[in-house]
Amino acid sequence: MDSSSDVKATLGDLDRGSFTTLLSKLIGEARYVQNNPPDLIPQEDRIVKHVLDSLLPLSTSTGGGPLVVNHVTYHTNRGNLIVEYPGTVPGKILSFVGMHMDVVTADPSDWEFDPFSLGIDGDKLRGRGTTDCLGHVALVTELMKRLGETKPKLKSTVVAVFIASEENSSIPGVGVDALVKDGLLDKLKEGPLFWIDTADKQPCIGTGGMIPWKLKATGKLFHSGLAHKAINPLELAMEALKEIQTRFYNDFPPHAKEQVYGFATPSTMKPTQWSYPGGGINQIPAECTISGDVRLTPFYNVTDVMKKLQEYVDDINGNIEKLDSRGPVSKYVLPDENLRGSLSISFNEPSSGVACDLNSHGYHVLCKATEEVVGHVKPYSITGTLPLIRELQDEGFDVQTAGYGLMATYHAKNEYCLFSDMSQGYRVFVSVICQLED
Repeated sequence: MDSSSDVKATLGDLDRGSFTTLLSKLIGEARYVQNNPPDLIPQEDRIVKHVLDSLLPLSTSTGGGPLVVNHVTYHTNRGNLIVEYPGTVPGKILSFVGMHMDVVTADPSDWEFDPFSLGIDGDKLRGRGTTDCLGHVALVTELMKRLGETKPKLKSTVVAVFIASEENSSIPGVGVDALVKDGLLDKLKEGPLFWIDTADKQPCIGTGGMIPWKLKATGKLFHSGLAHKAINPLELAMEALKEIQTRFYNDFPPHAKEQVYGFATPSTMKPTQWSYPGGGINQIPAECTISGDVRLTPFYNVTDVMKKLQEYVDDINGNIEKLDSRGPVSKYVLPDENLRGSLSISFNEPSSGVACDLNSHGYHVLCKATEEVVGHVKPYSITGTLPLIRELQDEGFDVQTAGYGLMATYHAKNEYCLFSDMSQGYRVFVSVICQLED
């Protein structure tokens, strides 16, 4: 076997020219891989084509090289790509997974530059997908390309899994969920799995769960000048939500483990949208709906929270006369008419958060590589949601997460990354490979 120092010297540093040439091709496809069904269905195979152009000349199938390439498609034009550099020790494996080939939408009129072509300004690489996640697609492609070109003798098999359909889960069975279901990733359970889709160069050791909710209040429509004859659903919704939030924060307070994992916030429940059927400003409407989400640290269970929220609403409905009201004629019951205001709560598909295993060998290797390359290691957690990695963890994969874009530009207008950060990411990957050889 080659020594770790030999491997490190062989794999070298990220080649700026090769990386930016590939990234330019990928960002040039960003318009066609925006993921916002039903209007925008990404065609990830447009990205796959460029990755294959880089790697097939080094593959066992067409180029006589060492790379084993498997293009797996479940929906037309929406492929996944599994690329393997074989090692010599059976069962010794590491994988880089999660580099997704779809992007969130971008409106060119809102940007200071064209989101669908790569702009290069010194260290800045600008365009939709540079941080999330086409920059990582290009980065891991360059790593696999270098392995194929230089052919270091490794004990470990190195696998890269480029996936479709990460940005929107409304169409199931397209990406990594289907790969797992078909058993195509089973052997990756034998070693650490590094999910490459976060940012800021540090290990991301925790993510949040999410419960999208809608609270509907039903009252009685009436003229606003005769408010005593109405049940105002706006007031009912506001007061009920205040009571529900108070109970939520009592039952799901900051958890001690959030400090260990460095979560920026504890679990939260908050409104984000308000809607009503319409009408004149002099009308008290018959109903309204407040929508929002719960962001839940992974130390609480989403099913428990949904059950509690339903209990809160049921209790408020049963005791609606006791709910705070607003002003001398504000009320939620009209006894003479046998009318009561009411609440209902509903939920969209929830997802659970992730707490990575801090005792995992993969975690310690990633931390050591980060400290070696970046100069310090400061793992962090966010209550942003990566539902796919929880599913992998539940299936028995040792998931660790990292990324080399910029959190400040994630899903944002004027997205960019830094070549210097991506270059450090490449060196972190090389260090991880070398450490696992030892």
